[in-house]
Amino acid sequence: MTTESTATQTTRAWVDIDLGALVRNGAALQRHAGVPLVPMIKADAYGLGAVACARALLALQPHGFGVATVAEALELREAGIRQRIYVFSPLLPLDFAAARQAGVVPTLGDPAAIAAWVAGGAGAWHLAIDTGMHRAGIRWDAVGALADLVRESPPEGAFTHFHSAERNDGSWELQERRFRDALAALPERPVLLHAQNSAGIVRRSPSPWSFVRPGVFLYGVDSGDGAQLHPEPVVHVRARVLELHDLQDGDTVSYGASWRAVGARRVATLGIGYADGYRRSLGNKGPALLNGERTTVSGVVTMDMTMIDVTDIPCAAGDVVTLIGRDGDALITVEEVAMYADFMSPYEVLTGLRQRLPRRYHERVV
Repeated sequence: MTTESTATQTTRAWVDIDLGALVRNGAALQRHAGVPLVPMIKADAYGLGAVACARALLALQPHGFGVATVAEALELREAGIRQRIYVFSPLLPLDFAAARQAGVVPTLGDPAAIAAWVAGGAGAWHLAIDTGMHRAGIRWDAVGALADLVRESPPEGAFTHFHSAERNDGSWELQERRFRDALAALPERPVLLHAQNSAGIVRRSPSPWSFVRPGVFLYGVDSGDGAQLHPEPVVHVRARVLELHDLQDGDTVSYGASWRAVGARRVATLGIGYADGYRRSLGNKGPALLNGERTTVSGVVTMDMTMIDVTDIPCAAGDVVTLIGRDGDALITVEEVAMYADFMSPYEVLTGLRQRLPRRYHERVV
């Protein structure tokens, strides 16, 4: 979280985070799935602040929370979060002592790691089953080889992860079949089973599993064609106009002179740049909203400043420009910014927002 004082948080650039929308997105998913949630708040809740987001989501009485590292779990514990925490990246045995101390549930797929966890004493763990992602977990058709090992200390749960749940290409159904085959190969069926990420949740109702693991949908990113639910925007990136410049025909803007004025133009300099996570690739094409009107970035995005064309929009120093999110009835989605940033993933856009941008939390952003 930022160390800036409240008085200076909005003098340059910042992120408004709609916690009300976050919770409403989660509630919609929970109703749709018909089972509890395990919200994924890894990577500092996709860049929005893990502690603040977890506290807000407690209103939904989640089964637990998902993180990627023991350090992320410890941050939540130190903030007073007592719900279950699952660590969804593979852990090495050297992490086990800290994991036990934090009271987290590891997800394990490597036989040596499973044996080391079991040898360390009691402690719930979930079996990670790879059904086609080939990122983490034991291969679905090798689960039978674990029979003797898991008979000694059965996993409380088992799960897989869909690699293309947003596509209608049959891969989701194939992965589910493999997951069920792997479960049948275990000496005992685990109590807790889970598989669905955001894209999987919004394409099926109700869920056939014990709980679901929403991620990016919570934070306002849509799941594309075929989704039965659509999220409210949560993230609103703002920057103030620092200066205005009147240009003559032929004048250029920013490094490399890639933007050139045709006739008399006016540009505004914003207090945000790629050091804040506003991507350099948005130069000359990134959208912006000023007083509810849409305009475009002019020239290359620089480290600390970005210029936009305000020729046809009333503008003064100190005005607030929206680069992601809502301004009146106008909206720039995270997905739109990702597309303009050379087809970047929306996940990268969110997690790339740097800590130099203060986070301001609201129950509703209008």
